Amino acid sequence: MPNRLFSPARPLPKALRRARPRALGGPVPILLAAVLWGTTGTAASLAPGGAPAAGIGAAGLVLGGLLLFLSDRSVRTLPRACGPRERWQLALGAVAVAGYPVTFYPAVSRTGVAVATVIALGSAPVFTGLLGWLARQGRPGGRWAGATAMAVLGCAVLVLGPELAGGGAAVDALGVLLAVLAGLSYAVYSLVGGRLIAAGRPSGGVMGAMFGGAALLVLPVVALGPVGWLLSVRGAGIVLYLAVVTTWLAYRLFGHGLRHATAQTATTLTLAEPAVAAVLGVAALGERLPAVSWCGLAVLAGGLAFLALPARR
Repeated sequence: MPNRLFSPARPLPKALRRARPRALGGPVPILLAAVLWGTTGTAASLAPGGAPAAGIGAAGLVLGGLLLFLSDRSVRTLPRACGPRERWQLALGAVAVAGYPVTFYPAVSRTGVAVATVIALGSAPVFTGLLGWLARQGRPGGRWAGATAMAVLGCAVLVLGPELAGGGAAVDALGVLLAVLAGLSYAVYSLVGGRLIAAGRPSGGVMGAMFGGAALLVLPVVALGPVGWLLSVRGAGIVLYLAVVTTWLAYRLFGHGLRHATAQTATTLTLAEPAVAAVLGVAALGERLPAVSWCGLAVLAGGLAFLALPARR
């Protein structure tokens, strides 16, 4: 008779075995990444006077991209493990990563933070859904479409609330185009990263390769602009924060989340970023939001909750 005390334990039911990975994967790390990205605006607002907006973003990407590249050993073996097609995808992802700060920050300077944020982050889920469909990664479902429409509407009302309440100024057409290109860039590198990770490539290696390549591409933006602000304690501290927290840590979380969620879902969930930025603006910078913005925040939260919570069967 076998000793029951030391006999092999029975395997756990499949539902219990999957509970822990699901709790640590999918929406949770993606939402955490969005929370970290939401602190970017507050951090950048503390930069020394004269620091260019594009330079701040590019400097954070250069250092953060190098950290992502150097901190994961799989980056070194990934190009050899990948086929020619996957190498081209990594190169495309790096170009898309570099394209985001190059287009988004000039859009901010032309249209303002509110309009640029709504257009870039609001268009990204739409681009991701359409590009994923065209790339035969599956047609977006009704649940995703409903949650995305709700989240985009809430995001627009939240961020544009002050302008809606007080009457907004004319919007710069070139700034709008740049913001749309930023949303397209974000959609492309999210799709590329999600596809490579779903194919079994390590998430840390994929993010490290794309962001390491992007760091080299945007290095001239930093080198050719004013660099005196980087030599100050405040300037160096802000770049270090952007690099370590909002780039290295946030994209490690984002890459891990892409193992358990589609790129379409991920880009919709990251609409939590402007909500965090708005709340931080009120709490840390003394900004005020009208009632319509708080209503938009509630709609945005509802859309994200609808997408993040598991569907009933």
